[in-house]
Amino acid sequence: MARPDRITLFLFVVYCVEIGLFLVFAPWTMLWDRTLGQLPSQLLRAVALHPALRAGVTAFGLVHLIWGAHDLTLLLSRRDP
Repeated sequence: MARPDRITLFLFVVYCVEIGLFLVFAPWTMLWDRTLGQLPSQLLRAVALHPALRAGVTAFGLVHLIWGAHDLTLLLSRRDP
């Protein structure tokens, strides 16, 4: 039977991969444009649709993917007695 810390680590890896992929791809889709294009303030809309903000969100997604890969290697390298 798996120990609770291994299950928790596995769930965290799944979370990191899911949110990482979402944050990498979502800023460059039409959904992002349609959703944030409806902001009431022209200034907020301009900031939300600016390529630099999109790149920052993508970078944050990459951080999640790297973190998930790191924890996956920890999970796979552990040996239970």
